[in-house]
Amino acid sequence: MSSRAVAARPLRRVAVASAVGTTIEWYDYFIYSTATALVFNKVFFTSLSPASGTLAAFATLGVGFLARPVGGILWGHFGDRVGRKAMLVLSLLLMGFATVGVGLLPTYSAIGVWAPILLLVLRLLQGLSAGGEWGGAALMAVEHAPEDRRGRYGAFSQIGVPAGLILAQLMFFVLGRSMTDAQFASWGWRVPFLASIVLVGVGLVIRLRIEESPVFARLRDEEERSSRPMVEVLRERPRALLVASGSFVANTAIGYIFLAYLLSYGTSVLKINRTTLLVVVIVGSVTWLVSILASAAWSDRAGRKPVYLAGSVLLVLWPIPFFLLVDTKATGWLLVAVIVLNIGLGATYGPQSALFAELFEPRYRYSGASFSYAVGAVLGGGFAPLIATALQTSTGTSLSVSLYLVAVALLSLVAVLFIPRGHSRSSRTAAAIRS
Repeated sequence: MSSRAVAARPLRRVAVASAVGTTIEWYDYFIYSTATALVFNKVFFTSLSPASGTLAAFATLGVGFLARPVGGILWGHFGDRVGRKAMLVLSLLLMGFATVGVGLLPTYSAIGVWAPILLLVLRLLQGLSAGGEWGGAALMAVEHAPEDRRGRYGAFSQIGVPAGLILAQLMFFVLGRSMTDAQFASWGWRVPFLASIVLVGVGLVIRLRIEESPVFARLRDEEERSSRPMVEVLRERPRALLVASGSFVANTAIGYIFLAYLLSYGTSVLKINRTTLLVVVIVGSVTWLVSILASAAWSDRAGRKPVYLAGSVLLVLWPIPFFLLVDTKATGWLLVAVIVLNIGLGATYGPQSALFAELFEPRYRYSGASFSYAVGAVLGGGFAPLIATALQTSTGTSLSVSLYLVAVALLSLVAVLFIPRGHSRSSRTAAAIRS
């Protein structure tokens, strides 16, 4: 066997660990989002009207995002001080604990106001975990990869988002086909949360077998680790933080409209069959996954910035046609709407791991990448479903939601324009990854 083939073994193992681990993490995160859209207003907020209950349920979804910057700072600090691998294992354990906890949580009718309070606490724990999970998985993949394949291997941490969404939607689809609405509302919604314990076990086994990032190992061996990584990021790379955070706002806002709000809007306002919508979301998620892989590979050849620009322009242009097609309630047009949308989402997500790694020095890279990702998620996706629900309820039209998404997409487009010129060709920035 050639030395190249032998050297590829740990890289493939890291790529698989990044993909499987983030898939499990985001499965946990997305079953919460899906359950929020479908059932939480009826289970934990029964004292409120249906519309108010939906708003309150989406508010708990948004609160989880507020914990993500804290998680980004926390996991980032120890990821830069202790190591990438240890943080990946701990974040997965925390997410699993919180998710299974939701599955075991008594309803409002059983324990009253404590039900939504405990739900909020568990959601905050999910947010803390998600705040550091992505940074660790992304850097493990990118820092192990050859210089000319940073985008391609970094995409393995990215595909965990649509893959986790597909897994979550398939779970709810199977439940929807195998039980009545009354059974699902009574106990069926708990099954995806409780099943997480098995998936977390699988993820832990895989993550415990991978090697530490060679970049971090070098920093540790040469005693070049930062003692205050977040402070250094703020002092030395404030522009990089702004660019990275801003570039992610549209992706996460529009992404959560697709994965959370579309289900609620489609079932409660348009009265589309829930199973039909789940199938549409699954098709869109598959498109998202393929688009991530294609755009990441493209960024290794053309550079990160051109790929980001193409995706960002599409996200500016598509929200209005998206809702016009969705409002037809025709399955064919629904599919067209989500397929085109997810091509744009993939183009602004596939190269992200490599881009964020290239923007920050190795000694504080985990902190910079995680914090930027978390802040972008808060500003974009944190309250996007809640804002969309409030806009549609107050105006009675989806056009207000479309215009909101266009405004968010324009903000990210401006941030993308400020990506440093060197990132227009990946070959010029390969040296930035090296320690």
